[in-house]
Amino acid sequence: MKTTTSTANLLMLGLGIALTACAPVQPWERGNLAKPQMALDLYPLQSALRAHNYGSREAAAGGNAAQGGGCGCY
Repeated sequence: MKTTTSTANLLMLGLGIALTACAPVQPWERGNLAKPQMALDLYPLQSALRAHNYGSREAAAGGNAAQGGGCGCY
């Protein structure tokens, strides 16, 4: 019975934290969120290039794109 209570308490705590994280953003606050410092990825072009290289070398990307042999060759 004690484990059920603690599980329910943890579930309620997690739900409470998740619900408090959702807040509407006012129009005058959106300028602060659009700053480069607020980006999740500070170097998006470098990350895109690395992802492209990884996909080319490891043949990880599917679809109609040209893929490498997995040996590090282009």
